[in-house]
Amino acid sequence: MKKQELTISFTEFESENELSKEEQQLLQKARAASDLAYAPYSNFHVGAALLLENGVIVSGNNQENVAYPSGLCAERVAIYAAGATYPDIKIKAIAVTCKSTQFHVSEPLSPCGACRQAISEYEMRYKSNIKMILAGETGKIRVIDSMADLLPFAFKAEELKKNR
Repeated sequence: MKKQELTISFTEFESENELSKEEQQLLQKARAASDLAYAPYSNFHVGAALLLENGVIVSGNNQENVAYPSGLCAERVAIYAAGATYPDIKIKAIAVTCKSTQFHVSEPLSPCGACRQAISEYEMRYKSNIKMILAGETGKIRVIDSMADLLPFAFKAEELKKNR
């Protein structure tokens, strides 16, 4: 038996003013997307904005349904919209932000497991890291250079091919 440790790397900023202009714009688009979320059950609004390699920004927000869990997270709404509309264009970065009508979100929250796997799939598809910019309503901003930092043991297509 050999115990091993895993570490992740991220950059933390005190304010979005410390981000590049491009990253600030992406975060503002994510905030605007969160305003349009359909979240009548959780009252938790999430917005995501993707920057594609061609400069296009694709936004998404969480879409809930009374028949839980058939809704969809903001990150996957944006990623799948980009994949459907711009299938051959790499995703450079994604900004994700959230807010609630019932409490104040002062810390960045990270994507759920399903969204981590979906983002990881697009990193593998394009053989390119996707920068993550995570923010709450206020407070610190976390920037992660690759989904591999949040999902180091991602389920990969190679695993399926090994078993055939």
